[in-house]
Amino acid sequence: MNKVRPTGLPTKGTSPNSNTGAIFLTNQANADASAADIGDETQPEGLIQTDYTIGQDNIEGSFGPFGFDVHNPVFAISALSVVAFVVFTIAMPELAGTIFNAIFSEVTQGFDWFFLGAADIFVLLCLVLIVSPYGKIRLGGRDATPDFTYTGWFSMLFAAGMGIGLMFYGVSEPLSHFSSSLGGTAVGADGVRTDWSPLGAASDEAGAIKLGMAAAIFHWGLHPWAIYAILALSLALFSYNKGLPLTIRSAFYPIFGERVWGWPGHVIDILAVFATLFGLATSLGLGAAQANAGMNKLFGMPIDTTSQIILIILITAIALFSVVRGLEAGVKLLSEINMGLAFLLLIFVVAAGPTILILTGVGKYLLAYLEYLPALSNPVGRDDVNFVQGWTAFYWAWWISWSPFVGMFIARVSRGRTVREFLISVLLVPSLVCVIWMSVFGGAAINQVVHDGYTAAKDAELPLQLFAMLDALPWTSITSMIGIVLVIVFFVTSSDSGSLVIDTIAAGGKVDAPVPQRVFWCLFEGLVAIVLLLSVGGLKSLQAMVISTGLPFTLVLLLMCVAIWRGLASEPR
Repeated sequence: MNKVRPTGLPTKGTSPNSNTGAIFLTNQANADASAADIGDETQPEGLIQTDYTIGQDNIEGSFGPFGFDVHNPVFAISALSVVAFVVFTIAMPELAGTIFNAIFSEVTQGFDWFFLGAADIFVLLCLVLIVSPYGKIRLGGRDATPDFTYTGWFSMLFAAGMGIGLMFYGVSEPLSHFSSSLGGTAVGADGVRTDWSPLGAASDEAGAIKLGMAAAIFHWGLHPWAIYAILALSLALFSYNKGLPLTIRSAFYPIFGERVWGWPGHVIDILAVFATLFGLATSLGLGAAQANAGMNKLFGMPIDTTSQIILIILITAIALFSVVRGLEAGVKLLSEINMGLAFLLLIFVVAAGPTILILTGVGKYLLAYLEYLPALSNPVGRDDVNFVQGWTAFYWAWWISWSPFVGMFIARVSRGRTVREFLISVLLVPSLVCVIWMSVFGGAAINQVVHDGYTAAKDAELPLQLFAMLDALPWTSITSMIGIVLVIVFFVTSSDSGSLVIDTIAAGGKVDAPVPQRVFWCLFEGLVAIVLLLSVGGLKSLQAMVISTGLPFTLVLLLMCVAIWRGLASEPR
Protein backbone atom coordinates (compact mmCIF):
# COMPACT_ATOMS: atom_id res chain seq x y z
CA MET A 1 0.00 0.00 0.00
CA ASN A 2 1.17 3.54 -0.78
CA LYS A 3 0.63 6.34 1.65
CA VAL A 4 -0.41 9.39 -0.31
CA ARG A 5 1.41 12.52 0.73
CA PRO A 6 -0.63 15.74 0.90
CA THR A 7 0.27 18.34 -1.69
CA GLY A 8 0.09 22.09 -1.77
CA LEU A 9 0.29 22.37 2.02
CA PRO A 10 3.06 24.17 3.85
CA THR A 11 5.88 22.49 5.62
CA LYS A 12 7.60 24.03 8.61
CA GLY A 13 9.20 27.31 7.65
CA THR A 14 7.18 28.05 4.51
CA SER A 15 5.16 31.22 4.36
CA PRO A 16 1.99 31.23 2.27
CA ASN A 17 0.97 34.60 1.01
CA SER A 18 -2.08 36.18 2.59
CA ASN A 19 -4.88 37.27 0.29
CA THR A 20 -8.34 38.77 0.38
CA GLY A 21 -10.50 35.72 0.62
CA ALA A 22 -8.09 33.69 -1.48
CA ILE A 23 -5.44 31.01 -1.13
CA PHE A 24 -1.94 30.69 -2.40
CA LEU A 25 -0.59 27.24 -3.12
CA THR A 26 3.13 26.80 -3.59
CA ASN A 27 4.66 24.45 -6.12
CA GLN A 28 6.16 21.23 -4.86
CA ALA A 29 8.65 19.44 -7.03
CA ASN A 30 7.93 16.15 -5.25
CA ALA A 31 4.16 16.48 -4.95
CA ASP A 32 3.64 12.83 -5.83
CA ALA A 33 6.19 11.42 -3.42
CA SER A 34 4.90 8.88 -0.94
CA ALA A 35 5.19 9.35 2.80
CA ALA A 36 7.81 6.62 2.86
CA ASP A 37 10.14 8.83 0.83
CA ILE A 38 10.39 11.38 3.61
CA GLY A 39 10.37 9.09 6.59
CA ASP A 40 7.48 7.77 8.66
CA GLU A 41 8.73 9.58 11.73
CA THR A 42 7.70 12.92 10.24
CA GLN A 43 4.18 11.78 9.44
CA PRO A 44 1.00 11.75 11.59
CA GLU A 45 -0.02 8.37 13.01
CA GLY A 46 -3.44 8.30 11.35
CA LEU A 47 -2.37 8.17 7.69
CA ILE A 48 -4.94 6.45 5.47
CA GLN A 49 -3.59 3.51 3.52
CA THR A 50 -4.68 3.67 -0.13
CA ASP A 51 -3.50 2.40 -3.48
CA TYR A 52 -4.28 5.76 -5.08
CA THR A 53 -1.37 7.93 -6.20
CA ILE A 54 -1.76 11.60 -7.03
CA GLY A 55 -2.13 12.17 -10.75
CA GLN A 56 -2.71 8.52 -11.66
CA ASP A 57 -5.90 9.46 -13.56
CA ASN A 58 -4.39 12.56 -15.16
CA ILE A 59 -3.83 13.06 -18.86
CA GLU A 60 -0.54 14.78 -19.71
CA GLY A 61 0.56 16.18 -23.02
CA SER A 62 0.93 19.38 -24.98
CA PHE A 63 -1.15 21.46 -27.34
CA GLY A 64 1.27 23.35 -29.50
CA PRO A 65 3.69 25.13 -27.15
CA PHE A 66 1.34 24.69 -24.17
CA GLY A 67 1.54 21.71 -21.86
CA PHE A 68 -1.35 20.29 -19.88
CA ASP A 69 -1.79 17.92 -16.93
CA VAL A 70 -5.46 17.44 -16.16
CA HIS A 71 -7.62 14.98 -14.27
CA ASN A 72 -9.76 12.69 -16.35
CA PRO A 73 -12.76 13.16 -16.34
CA VAL A 74 -13.08 16.08 -13.89
CA PHE A 75 -11.36 18.63 -16.13
CA ALA A 76 -13.09 17.50 -19.33
CA ILE A 77 -16.61 17.58 -17.90
CA SER A 78 -16.07 20.84 -16.02
CA ALA A 79 -14.41 22.64 -18.92
CA LEU A 80 -16.85 21.45 -21.59
CA SER A 81 -19.83 22.33 -19.40
CA VAL A 82 -18.53 25.83 -18.80
CA VAL A 83 -17.80 26.33 -22.52
CA ALA A 84 -21.32 25.10 -23.39
CA PHE A 85 -22.80 27.42 -20.78
CA VAL A 86 -20.95 30.44 -22.23
CA VAL A 87 -21.98 29.58 -25.81
CA PHE A 88 -25.64 29.06 -24.84
CA THR A 89 -25.85 32.32 -22.88
CA ILE A 90 -24.24 34.34 -25.69
CA ALA A 91 -26.41 32.72 -28.38
CA MET A 92 -29.72 33.01 -26.49
CA PRO A 93 -29.42 35.76 -23.87
CA GLU A 94 -33.17 36.28 -23.45
CA LEU A 95 -33.91 32.58 -23.00
CA ALA A 96 -30.91 32.25 -20.69
CA GLY A 97 -32.06 35.21 -18.59
CA THR A 98 -35.56 33.75 -18.31
CA ILE A 99 -34.17 30.39 -17.19
CA PHE A 100 -31.78 31.99 -14.68
CA ASN A 101 -34.56 34.09 -13.14
CA ALA A 102 -36.80 31.04 -12.89
CA ILE A 103 -34.01 29.11 -11.18
CA PHE A 104 -33.48 31.93 -8.69
CA SER A 105 -37.17 32.09 -7.80
CA GLU A 106 -37.68 28.34 -7.57
CA VAL A 107 -34.61 27.61 -5.47
CA THR A 108 -34.94 30.55 -3.06
CA GLN A 109 -38.67 29.98 -2.57
CA GLY A 110 -38.54 26.19 -2.38
CA PHE A 111 -35.26 25.63 -0.54
CA ASP A 112 -34.82 28.65 1.73
CA TRP A 113 -35.44 26.40 4.75
CA PHE A 114 -32.78 24.00 3.47
CA PHE A 115 -30.08 26.66 3.20
CA LEU A 116 -30.92 28.12 6.62
CA GLY A 117 -31.15 24.72 8.30
CA ALA A 118 -27.88 23.51 6.77
CA ALA A 119 -26.03 26.65 7.90
CA ASP A 120 -27.39 26.15 11.42
CA ILE A 121 -26.05 22.59 11.38
CA PHE A 122 -22.60 23.85 10.41
CA VAL A 123 -22.58 26.34 13.30
CA LEU A 124 -23.80 23.73 15.79
CA LEU A 125 -21.22 21.14 14.65
CA CYS A 126 -18.42 23.68 15.07
CA LEU A 127 -19.63 24.52 18.59
CA VAL A 128 -19.95 20.82 19.52
CA LEU A 129 -16.44 20.07 18.25
CA ILE A 130 -15.05 22.99 20.25
CA VAL A 131 -16.29 21.54 23.56
CA SER A 132 -15.85 17.85 22.66
CA PRO A 133 -12.74 15.71 23.30
CA TYR A 134 -12.06 15.94 19.54
CA GLY A 135 -11.12 19.57 20.13
CA LYS A 136 -7.73 18.39 21.44
CA ILE A 137 -6.74 16.76 18.15
CA ARG A 138 -3.93 18.64 16.43
CA LEU A 139 -3.98 19.25 12.68
CA GLY A 140 -0.85 17.59 11.36
CA GLY A 141 -0.51 15.04 14.16
CA ARG A 142 0.30 15.15 17.87
CA ASP A 143 3.81 16.51 17.35
CA ALA A 144 2.92 19.14 14.76
CA THR A 145 3.74 22.75 15.57
CA PRO A 146 2.05 25.83 14.08
CA ASP A 147 3.66 27.28 10.97
CA PHE A 148 2.72 30.82 12.00
CA THR A 149 2.54 32.97 15.12
CA TYR A 150 -0.86 34.06 16.39
CA THR A 151 -0.27 37.52 14.94
CA GLY A 152 0.53 36.17 11.48
CA TRP A 153 -2.27 33.61 11.60
CA PHE A 154 -4.93 36.09 12.71
CA SER A 155 -3.82 38.60 10.10
CA MET A 156 -4.34 36.00 7.38
CA LEU A 157 -7.75 35.07 8.79
CA PHE A 158 -8.53 38.79 8.73
CA ALA A 159 -7.48 38.90 5.09
CA ALA A 160 -9.79 36.02 4.27
CA GLY A 161 -12.73 38.01 5.65
CA MET A 162 -12.28 40.89 3.23
CA GLY A 163 -13.36 41.07 -0.39
CA ILE A 164 -15.58 42.56 -3.04
CA GLY A 165 -18.67 41.59 -1.03
CA LEU A 166 -17.79 43.78 1.97
CA MET A 167 -16.94 46.68 -0.34
CA PHE A 168 -20.25 46.29 -2.18
CA TYR A 169 -22.55 45.63 0.78
CA GLY A 170 -20.71 47.35 3.66
CA VAL A 171 -22.80 50.51 3.26
CA SER A 172 -25.78 49.31 1.25
CA GLU A 173 -26.92 46.36 3.35
CA PRO A 174 -27.16 48.11 6.76
CA LEU A 175 -28.95 51.03 5.05
CA SER A 176 -31.34 48.67 3.26
CA HIS A 177 -32.30 46.70 6.38
CA PHE A 178 -32.60 49.91 8.42
CA SER A 179 -34.96 51.44 5.86
CA SER A 180 -37.09 48.32 5.45
CA SER A 181 -37.29 47.81 9.23
CA LEU A 182 -38.39 51.41 9.70
CA GLY A 183 -40.96 51.00 6.92
CA GLY A 184 -42.80 48.27 8.83
CA THR A 185 -44.63 45.25 7.44
CA ALA A 186 -47.07 44.97 4.55
CA VAL A 187 -49.29 42.04 3.57
CA GLY A 188 -50.61 41.31 0.09
CA ALA A 189 -54.06 40.09 -0.89
CA ASP A 190 -52.88 36.49 -0.63
CA GLY A 191 -51.83 36.99 3.01
CA VAL A 192 -48.09 36.85 2.19
CA ARG A 193 -45.87 39.70 3.33
CA THR A 194 -44.68 41.96 0.55
CA ASP A 195 -42.18 44.05 2.55
CA TRP A 196 -38.45 43.33 2.85
CA SER A 197 -38.19 43.86 6.59
CA PRO A 198 -36.26 41.30 8.65
CA LEU A 199 -38.38 39.50 11.25
CA GLY A 200 -41.32 41.69 12.35
CA ALA A 201 -39.74 45.05 11.45
CA ALA A 202 -39.33 47.77 14.12
CA SER A 203 -41.66 50.22 15.81
CA ASP A 204 -39.28 53.18 16.01
CA GLU A 205 -36.07 54.60 14.60
CA ALA A 206 -33.81 53.26 17.35
CA GLY A 207 -35.28 49.79 16.94
CA ALA A 208 -34.84 49.98 13.16
CA ILE A 209 -31.15 50.85 13.55
CA LYS A 210 -30.65 47.97 15.98
CA LEU A 211 -32.52 45.40 13.88
CA GLY A 212 -31.06 46.63 10.59
CA MET A 213 -27.47 46.38 11.81
CA ALA A 214 -28.13 42.97 13.42
CA ALA A 215 -29.57 41.63 10.14
CA ALA A 216 -26.57 42.93 8.14
CA ILE A 217 -24.05 41.45 10.58
CA PHE A 218 -25.99 38.16 10.59
CA HIS A 219 -25.12 37.66 6.93
CA TRP A 220 -21.39 38.21 7.58
CA GLY A 221 -20.95 36.63 11.02
CA LEU A 222 -20.87 33.13 12.48
CA HIS A 223 -22.88 31.29 9.82
CA PRO A 224 -20.73 32.04 6.76
CA TRP A 225 -17.57 31.43 8.75
CA ALA A 226 -18.95 28.10 10.00
CA ILE A 227 -19.49 27.15 6.34
CA TYR A 228 -15.86 27.97 5.58
CA ALA A 229 -14.66 26.27 8.77
CA ILE A 230 -16.34 22.96 7.90
CA LEU A 231 -14.66 22.72 4.52
CA ALA A 232 -11.34 24.08 5.80
CA LEU A 233 -11.28 21.61 8.70
CA SER A 234 -12.00 18.69 6.39
CA LEU A 235 -9.23 19.69 3.97
CA ALA A 236 -6.74 20.21 6.78
CA LEU A 237 -7.67 16.97 8.55
CA PHE A 238 -7.58 14.70 5.52
CA SER A 239 -4.49 16.31 3.99
CA TYR A 240 -2.35 16.95 7.08
CA ASN A 241 -3.45 14.03 9.23
CA LYS A 242 -4.61 11.42 6.74
CA GLY A 243 -2.14 12.07 3.91
CA LEU A 244 -4.68 12.35 1.10
CA PRO A 245 -4.54 14.67 -1.95
CA LEU A 246 -5.66 18.30 -1.65
CA THR A 247 -9.02 17.82 -3.35
CA ILE A 248 -12.55 18.06 -2.01
CA ARG A 249 -13.16 14.35 -2.59
CA SER A 250 -10.49 13.35 -0.07
CA ALA A 251 -12.77 14.35 2.81
CA PHE A 252 -15.24 11.65 1.76
CA TYR A 253 -12.87 8.71 2.11
CA PRO A 254 -14.51 7.66 5.43
CA ILE A 255 -17.86 7.45 3.61
CA PHE A 256 -16.97 6.01 0.19
CA GLY A 257 -13.62 4.33 0.85
CA GLU A 258 -11.64 3.58 -2.31
CA ARG A 259 -14.70 4.46 -4.41
CA VAL A 260 -13.93 8.11 -3.69
CA TRP A 261 -11.28 7.92 -6.44
CA GLY A 262 -14.05 6.91 -8.89
CA TRP A 263 -17.31 8.53 -9.95
CA PRO A 264 -18.54 9.56 -6.48
CA GLY A 265 -15.35 11.61 -6.14
CA HIS A 266 -15.54 12.89 -9.72
CA VAL A 267 -19.02 14.29 -9.07
CA ILE A 268 -17.91 15.95 -5.84
CA ASP A 269 -14.91 17.66 -7.47
CA ILE A 270 -16.97 18.75 -10.50
CA LEU A 271 -19.56 20.33 -8.20
CA ALA A 272 -16.72 22.10 -6.37
CA VAL A 273 -15.43 23.52 -9.68
CA PHE A 274 -18.89 24.77 -10.67
CA ALA A 275 -19.61 26.26 -7.25
CA THR A 276 -16.29 28.10 -7.11
CA LEU A 277 -16.49 29.34 -10.70
CA PHE A 278 -19.98 30.79 -10.42
CA GLY A 279 -19.34 32.14 -6.93
CA LEU A 280 -16.32 34.01 -8.30
CA ALA A 281 -18.27 35.18 -11.36
CA THR A 282 -20.93 36.69 -9.12
CA SER A 283 -18.34 38.53 -7.05
CA LEU A 284 -16.60 39.77 -10.19
CA GLY A 285 -19.92 41.01 -11.57
CA LEU A 286 -20.63 42.92 -8.35
CA GLY A 287 -17.11 44.32 -8.38
CA ALA A 288 -17.46 45.51 -11.97
CA ALA A 289 -20.76 47.23 -11.17
CA GLN A 290 -19.24 49.05 -8.20
CA ALA A 291 -16.03 50.00 -10.03
CA ASN A 292 -18.22 51.33 -12.85
CA ALA A 293 -20.16 53.46 -10.36
CA GLY A 294 -16.95 54.87 -8.91
CA MET A 295 -15.48 55.61 -12.34
CA ASN A 296 -18.71 57.39 -13.26
CA LYS A 297 -18.46 59.56 -10.17
CA LEU A 298 -14.82 60.51 -10.72
CA PHE A 299 -14.44 60.45 -14.50
CA GLY A 300 -17.97 60.44 -15.94
CA MET A 301 -17.79 56.87 -17.26
CA PRO A 302 -21.32 55.79 -18.32
CA ILE A 303 -23.01 53.32 -15.97
CA ASP A 304 -24.11 50.54 -18.27
CA THR A 305 -23.41 46.94 -19.21
CA THR A 306 -20.87 47.93 -21.87
CA SER A 307 -18.75 49.82 -19.34
CA GLN A 308 -18.91 46.90 -16.92
CA ILE A 309 -17.86 44.44 -19.62
CA ILE A 310 -14.90 46.68 -20.53
CA LEU A 311 -13.88 46.75 -16.86
CA ILE A 312 -14.16 42.95 -16.58
CA ILE A 313 -12.00 42.52 -19.69
CA LEU A 314 -9.35 44.96 -18.47
CA ILE A 315 -9.20 43.55 -14.96
CA THR A 316 -9.18 39.95 -16.22
CA ALA A 317 -6.21 40.94 -18.40
CA ILE A 318 -4.42 42.24 -15.28
CA ALA A 319 -5.27 38.97 -13.51
CA LEU A 320 -3.83 37.00 -16.44
CA PHE A 321 -0.62 39.03 -16.22
CA SER A 322 -0.49 38.21 -12.52
CA VAL A 323 -1.03 34.50 -13.22
CA VAL A 324 1.84 34.41 -15.71
CA ARG A 325 4.09 36.58 -13.56
CA GLY A 326 3.77 34.29 -10.57
CA LEU A 327 2.41 34.43 -7.07
CA GLU A 328 5.25 36.17 -5.29
CA ALA A 329 5.72 38.92 -7.86
CA GLY A 330 2.02 39.30 -8.69
CA VAL A 331 -0.75 38.55 -6.25
CA LYS A 332 1.23 38.83 -3.02
CA LEU A 333 2.27 42.42 -3.68
CA LEU A 334 -1.23 43.44 -4.78
CA SER A 335 -2.80 41.78 -1.73
CA GLU A 336 -0.49 43.49 0.73
CA ILE A 337 -1.22 46.87 -0.86
CA ASN A 338 -4.95 46.20 -0.79
CA MET A 339 -5.03 45.19 2.87
CA GLY A 340 -3.17 48.36 3.81
CA LEU A 341 -5.57 50.52 1.78
CA ALA A 342 -8.63 48.80 3.30
CA PHE A 343 -7.32 49.45 6.81
CA LEU A 344 -6.57 53.09 5.99
CA LEU A 345 -10.06 53.61 4.55
CA LEU A 346 -11.61 52.08 7.67
CA ILE A 347 -9.57 54.34 9.97
CA PHE A 348 -10.41 57.37 7.85
CA VAL A 349 -14.18 56.77 8.08
CA VAL A 350 -13.89 56.38 11.87
CA ALA A 351 -11.83 59.57 12.20
CA ALA A 352 -13.76 61.72 9.72
CA GLY A 353 -17.20 60.56 10.81
CA PRO A 354 -18.85 60.77 14.23
CA THR A 355 -15.98 58.91 15.90
CA ILE A 356 -17.58 58.29 19.31
CA LEU A 357 -20.88 57.13 17.82
CA ILE A 358 -19.11 54.77 15.42
CA LEU A 359 -16.81 53.26 18.05
CA THR A 360 -19.57 52.77 20.63
CA GLY A 361 -21.77 51.38 17.88
CA VAL A 362 -19.44 48.41 17.34
CA GLY A 363 -20.23 46.95 20.77
CA LYS A 364 -23.89 47.92 20.60
CA TYR A 365 -24.41 46.30 17.20
CA LEU A 366 -22.53 43.17 18.26
CA LEU A 367 -24.94 42.75 21.19
CA ALA A 368 -27.89 43.37 18.86
CA TYR A 369 -26.61 40.64 16.53
CA LEU A 370 -26.38 38.15 19.40
CA GLU A 371 -29.86 39.12 20.60
CA TYR A 372 -31.53 38.59 17.23
CA LEU A 373 -29.35 35.62 16.16
CA PRO A 374 -31.80 32.83 17.20
CA ALA A 375 -34.73 34.45 15.40
CA LEU A 376 -32.75 35.36 12.27
CA SER A 377 -31.33 31.83 11.95
CA ASN A 378 -34.70 30.10 12.42
CA PRO A 379 -35.35 28.09 9.20
CA VAL A 380 -39.10 27.40 9.63
CA GLY A 381 -42.30 29.30 10.32
CA ARG A 382 -40.99 32.63 9.03
CA ASP A 383 -43.30 35.21 7.49
CA ASP A 384 -40.54 37.65 6.44
CA VAL A 385 -40.33 35.77 3.14
CA ASN A 386 -38.60 38.43 1.04
CA PHE A 387 -35.83 38.86 3.59
CA VAL A 388 -35.32 35.11 4.04
CA GLN A 389 -35.43 34.25 0.34
CA GLY A 390 -33.96 37.36 -1.27
CA TRP A 391 -31.23 37.98 1.29
CA THR A 392 -30.39 35.06 3.58
CA ALA A 393 -30.92 32.12 1.18
CA PHE A 394 -28.91 33.91 -1.50
CA TYR A 395 -26.11 34.74 0.93
CA TRP A 396 -25.84 31.19 2.29
CA ALA A 397 -25.67 29.82 -1.27
CA TRP A 398 -23.02 32.42 -2.12
CA TRP A 399 -20.91 31.54 0.91
CA ILE A 400 -21.28 27.83 0.14
CA SER A 401 -20.12 28.40 -3.45
CA TRP A 402 -17.07 30.26 -2.09
CA SER A 403 -16.27 27.58 0.50
CA PRO A 404 -13.78 25.57 -1.63
CA PHE A 405 -11.97 28.85 -2.33
CA VAL A 406 -11.78 30.32 1.17
CA GLY A 407 -11.68 26.90 2.84
CA MET A 408 -8.43 26.01 1.09
CA PHE A 409 -6.93 29.31 2.19
CA ILE A 410 -7.83 28.68 5.83
CA ALA A 411 -6.53 25.10 5.69
CA ARG A 412 -3.33 26.41 4.11
CA VAL A 413 -2.40 28.51 7.12
CA SER A 414 -3.70 26.38 10.00
CA ARG A 415 -1.35 23.42 10.28
CA GLY A 416 -0.28 22.72 13.86
CA ARG A 417 -3.41 24.15 15.50
CA THR A 418 -5.73 22.03 17.59
CA VAL A 419 -9.28 21.56 16.32
CA ARG A 420 -10.58 23.64 19.22
CA GLU A 421 -8.08 26.44 18.60
CA PHE A 422 -8.80 26.32 14.87
CA LEU A 423 -12.59 26.52 15.19
CA ILE A 424 -12.64 29.25 17.83
CA SER A 425 -10.30 31.40 15.76
CA VAL A 426 -11.89 30.75 12.37
CA LEU A 427 -15.38 31.47 13.70
CA LEU A 428 -14.70 34.43 15.97
CA VAL A 429 -11.81 36.44 14.51
CA PRO A 430 -13.12 36.94 10.95
CA SER A 431 -16.68 37.38 12.28
CA LEU A 432 -15.45 40.17 14.54
CA VAL A 433 -13.66 41.82 11.61
CA CYS A 434 -16.91 41.77 9.64
CA VAL A 435 -18.81 43.20 12.64
CA ILE A 436 -16.32 46.08 12.80
CA TRP A 437 -16.45 46.73 9.03
CA MET A 438 -20.27 46.72 8.90
CA SER A 439 -20.53 48.82 12.07
CA VAL A 440 -18.10 51.46 10.78
CA PHE A 441 -19.32 51.81 7.18
CA GLY A 442 -22.97 50.95 7.75
CA GLY A 443 -23.10 52.87 11.03
CA ALA A 444 -21.59 55.98 9.41
CA ALA A 445 -24.14 55.85 6.57
CA ILE A 446 -27.11 55.39 8.93
CA ASN A 447 -25.83 58.22 11.12
CA GLN A 448 -25.80 60.48 8.05
CA VAL A 449 -29.49 59.74 7.51
CA VAL A 450 -30.65 59.92 11.13
CA HIS A 451 -28.56 62.76 12.55
CA ASP A 452 -27.43 64.79 9.53
CA GLY A 453 -30.47 64.44 7.28
CA TYR A 454 -28.12 63.40 4.45
CA THR A 455 -29.97 60.81 2.35
CA ALA A 456 -27.81 60.62 -0.79
CA ALA A 457 -26.34 57.23 0.15
CA LYS A 458 -29.77 55.88 1.14
CA ASP A 459 -31.33 57.00 -2.16
CA ALA A 460 -28.48 55.91 -4.44
CA GLU A 461 -28.30 52.69 -6.43
CA LEU A 462 -26.51 49.82 -4.66
CA PRO A 463 -23.14 50.14 -6.46
CA LEU A 464 -23.07 53.91 -5.75
CA GLN A 465 -23.94 53.87 -2.04
CA LEU A 466 -20.36 53.53 -0.76
CA PHE A 467 -19.28 56.53 -2.85
CA ALA A 468 -22.34 58.56 -1.84
CA MET A 469 -21.51 57.95 1.82
CA LEU A 470 -17.90 59.06 1.23
CA ASP A 471 -19.25 62.22 -0.48
CA ALA A 472 -20.30 63.58 2.92
CA LEU A 473 -16.77 63.18 4.31
CA PRO A 474 -13.60 65.18 3.51
CA TRP A 475 -11.23 64.27 0.67
CA THR A 476 -14.01 62.67 -1.38
CA SER A 477 -12.01 62.26 -4.58
CA ILE A 478 -9.12 60.57 -2.78
CA THR A 479 -11.27 58.18 -0.75
CA SER A 480 -13.42 57.33 -3.77
CA MET A 481 -10.29 56.52 -5.77
CA ILE A 482 -9.09 54.30 -2.92
CA GLY A 483 -12.47 52.56 -2.99
CA ILE A 484 -12.17 51.94 -6.74
CA VAL A 485 -8.62 50.60 -6.36
CA LEU A 486 -9.75 48.29 -3.55
CA VAL A 487 -12.57 46.84 -5.65
CA ILE A 488 -10.33 46.36 -8.69
CA VAL A 489 -7.48 44.71 -6.79
CA PHE A 490 -9.92 42.47 -4.89
CA PHE A 491 -11.19 41.55 -8.35
CA VAL A 492 -7.69 40.76 -9.64
CA THR A 493 -6.50 38.73 -6.64
CA SER A 494 -9.76 36.78 -6.44
CA SER A 495 -9.66 35.92 -10.13
CA ASP A 496 -5.99 34.92 -10.06
CA SER A 497 -6.02 32.79 -6.95
CA GLY A 498 -9.51 31.46 -7.73
CA SER A 499 -8.25 30.10 -11.03
CA LEU A 500 -5.45 28.40 -9.10
CA VAL A 501 -7.94 26.74 -6.74
CA ILE A 502 -10.11 25.50 -9.59
CA ASP A 503 -7.06 24.24 -11.45
CA THR A 504 -5.85 22.34 -8.38
CA ILE A 505 -9.21 20.55 -8.16
CA ALA A 506 -9.40 19.91 -11.92
CA ALA A 507 -5.79 18.62 -11.93
CA GLY A 508 -6.52 15.92 -9.36
CA GLY A 509 -4.83 17.73 -6.46
CA LYS A 510 -1.64 18.68 -8.28
CA VAL A 511 -0.37 22.13 -7.44
CA ASP A 512 2.37 22.31 -10.06
CA ALA A 513 0.19 21.87 -13.16
CA PRO A 514 1.14 23.92 -16.25
CA VAL A 515 0.36 27.65 -16.06
CA PRO A 516 -1.81 27.66 -19.24
CA GLN A 517 -4.43 25.69 -17.32
CA ARG A 518 -4.75 28.51 -14.80
CA VAL A 519 -4.93 30.96 -17.70
CA PHE A 520 -7.85 28.93 -19.11
CA TRP A 521 -9.83 29.11 -15.87
CA CYS A 522 -8.99 32.80 -15.35
CA LEU A 523 -10.31 33.61 -18.82
CA PHE A 524 -13.52 31.69 -18.27
CA GLU A 525 -14.19 33.29 -14.89
CA GLY A 526 -14.26 36.63 -16.71
CA LEU A 527 -16.28 35.20 -19.60
CA VAL A 528 -18.92 33.74 -17.30
CA ALA A 529 -19.29 37.07 -15.49
CA ILE A 530 -19.64 38.86 -18.85
CA VAL A 531 -22.22 36.51 -20.37
CA LEU A 532 -24.31 36.58 -17.20
CA LEU A 533 -24.32 40.39 -17.27
CA LEU A 534 -25.32 40.25 -20.97
CA SER A 535 -28.22 37.90 -20.31
CA VAL A 536 -31.64 39.34 -19.54
CA GLY A 537 -31.60 39.97 -15.82
CA GLY A 538 -27.94 40.97 -15.40
CA LEU A 539 -27.14 40.86 -11.69
CA LYS A 540 -30.15 38.61 -11.06
CA SER A 541 -28.63 36.07 -13.45
CA LEU A 542 -25.36 36.13 -11.50
CA GLN A 543 -27.30 35.51 -8.29
CA ALA A 544 -29.29 32.71 -9.93
CA MET A 545 -26.16 30.78 -10.89
CA VAL A 546 -24.78 31.07 -7.35
CA ILE A 547 -28.05 29.68 -6.00
CA SER A 548 -28.15 26.84 -8.54
CA THR A 549 -24.58 25.68 -7.81
CA GLY A 550 -24.81 26.35 -4.07
CA LEU A 551 -27.81 24.01 -3.69
CA PRO A 552 -26.10 20.72 -4.65
CA PHE A 553 -22.87 21.73 -2.94
CA THR A 554 -24.82 22.20 0.30
CA LEU A 555 -25.44 18.45 0.19
CA VAL A 556 -21.69 17.94 -0.25
CA LEU A 557 -20.98 20.02 2.87
CA LEU A 558 -23.62 18.16 4.90
CA LEU A 559 -22.00 14.85 3.95
CA MET A 560 -18.66 16.42 4.83
CA CYS A 561 -19.92 16.94 8.40
CA VAL A 562 -20.33 13.16 8.71
CA ALA A 563 -16.90 12.58 7.18
CA ILE A 564 -15.25 15.04 9.60
CA TRP A 565 -16.80 13.28 12.60
CA ARG A 566 -15.63 9.88 11.38
CA GLY A 567 -12.19 11.21 10.50
CA LEU A 568 -11.74 12.76 13.95
CA ALA A 569 -13.02 9.59 15.62
CA SER A 570 -10.26 7.58 13.92
CA GLU A 571 -7.51 9.98 15.03
CA PRO A 572 -5.13 8.86 17.81
CA ARG A 573 -5.62 11.05 20.88
